[in-house]
Amino acid sequence: MLKVKVKAKDIRFSIPVPYGVLNLVSYIITSKRINLLINKAIKKDGSKFIFPEIERKDLKPLLQGLSKHSGVILFETKLNDGTEVEVKL
Repeated sequence: MLKVKVKAKDIRFSIPVPYGVLNLVSYIITSKRINLLINKAIKKDGSKFIFPEIERKDLKPLLQGLSKHSGVILFETKLNDGTEVEVKL
């Protein structure tokens, strides 16, 4: 399970993200229809950025590897205003 912890001045909360939700999001991101909609919205905004097409077979080993390495901190940051964010497996 992916755990996102956020600490602000007077607020602390943690968001658990099960691997099933990550798999569902990977299906959505790799969908050609969703990719087309995202690129249309970006183009309408006037940006020259293009959201790349990602294939499901490329994400599958990554998602399988995440479940094998629980406890690893993926991302941790502290801002000047005291806000802390941590993403942990």
